[in-house]
Amino acid sequence: MQRFRKNNMETILVTGSAGFIGYHTVINLLKQGYRVIGMDNINDYYDVDLKYGRLKETGIAREKIHWAEPVESNRYENYVFHRLDLQDNQGVENLFQKYKFDYVIHLAAQAGVRYSLINPYSYVDSNLKGFLNILEACRKYSPRHLLYASSSSVYGSNTKIPFSEKDNVDHPVSLYAATKKSNELMAHTYSHLYQIPTTGLRFFTVYGPWGRPDMAVFLFTKAIRDGQPIKVFNNGEMMRDFTYIDDVVEGISRLVQKPATPNSAFNSNNPDPASSDAPYRLYNIGKSGPEMLMDFISAIERALNKKAIKNMMPLQAGDVEKTWADTQELEKNISYIPQTSINEGIQEFVDWYNQFYPQ
Repeated sequence: MQRFRKNNMETILVTGSAGFIGYHTVINLLKQGYRVIGMDNINDYYDVDLKYGRLKETGIAREKIHWAEPVESNRYENYVFHRLDLQDNQGVENLFQKYKFDYVIHLAAQAGVRYSLINPYSYVDSNLKGFLNILEACRKYSPRHLLYASSSSVYGSNTKIPFSEKDNVDHPVSLYAATKKSNELMAHTYSHLYQIPTTGLRFFTVYGPWGRPDMAVFLFTKAIRDGQPIKVFNNGEMMRDFTYIDDVVEGISRLVQKPATPNSAFNSNNPDPASSDAPYRLYNIGKSGPEMLMDFISAIERALNKKAIKNMMPLQAGDVEKTWADTQELEKNISYIPQTSINEGIQEFVDWYNQFYPQ
């Protein structure tokens, strides 16, 4: 198949490129010398000005963005953005047909555990129907590797920690988690039927500059700086494997060039959930060093030099008490363990927040 080339560069599709992880991934890949095609529908799940702000950082002018029309970056000559919805199956296929991607990094999704209690249908539309459109396009146009966003939420009611990719994850506690588990099952089916190399990325509580406003670090920073109370769920007795965005993106970029391959030792009598006799893999991408929620809040207080007003709350439906990533597989296969400390990462976020939202 003749693939799109510009100066002999490999071409990568990044869906969700106006999103938090997507934006940082695009920047990283451009700096590595890839030709990057971004895709996002810029929905209003949260403040679109933040999404347009990220796009501006990649040289995509807001006034030039129109549905399904390509916009070339005025900052990176190897970047083109398309405003396109995952549910537009013909639009997605047209994009694949035009560029014939070498690699696909699928990060677009309806995010948020708690929002899935309010608007469940949006998760089916984006995370199931949308992912099916990506898989079908990969079936027809055969990229070398499909990487896609899963989530630590798939571990659900599991209590054995740290969470391993080899654990059973059949007990999700939110619809969001259920859709991400479904994505893993769908990917395996296409890997098995059509030999598409697929790699699922189970992200653990990603935070950092340009993060989403519904995330804890964003909510806490805004409230503490403004002198407003914060909601501390489960009375602060929560543990999260907070993972800094640069560490997450480094993991993604290292995995791009390592397409999933069949596990020659796969035993169907005792199947390994993280691999298969098809070209299919799952990886945790987390720090493997969980922090207590109260310590996380303390780091934000130090960065802001201001104390939080805390409202202690019960555990919210859909939440889990602890997350902790076992990253042995990531270390073994790409020689990488995320390293950014919580104090370093929080300071980077607060510095960005104060610049983007000046008082």
